Amino acid sequence: MDILNTFQINGSALRAHSQRLNTISSNLANVETTSTPEGGPYKKKSVYFQSAPLSFKEELDGKMKNSMHGVTVTKIVEDNTPPRKVYNPSHPDAKEDGYVEMPNISVLEEMVDMMSATRSYQANVTAIKMAKRMALKALEIGR
Repeated sequence: MDILNTFQINGSALRAHSQRLNTISSNLANVETTSTPEGGPYKKKSVYFQSAPLSFKEELDGKMKNSMHGVTVTKIVEDNTPPRKVYNPSHPDAKEDGYVEMPNISVLEEMVDMMSATRSYQANVTAIKMAKRMALKALEIGR
């Protein structure tokens, strides 16, 4: 594996984790959203990753050597669990029985997921920095 593949693989992971962090942020921002344009409360979204070839040339080279893949976001899925019901008859979105349908989002779970995504992002940044240092050291040796 060469240095450029390292940059491309880690760069694809940075893009994927950035999208994961944006989705988590959206979930946290809408934890109290009781009505959406689609109707009903906000639905939690989850990001799914999949390994993916980097390009045709790299896929071809990978078939000849050992296969190298990056990561890509395959889909962002809305959670279909039923909303939690909170008794608040004075809320504008309350039903006849006084219950309001709230998003089924756990702030604690989202924060843990955000910490995990942040650590993964930092690990990929560190890998890119290390590959850059190795490339610079290799150039210094060649002088």
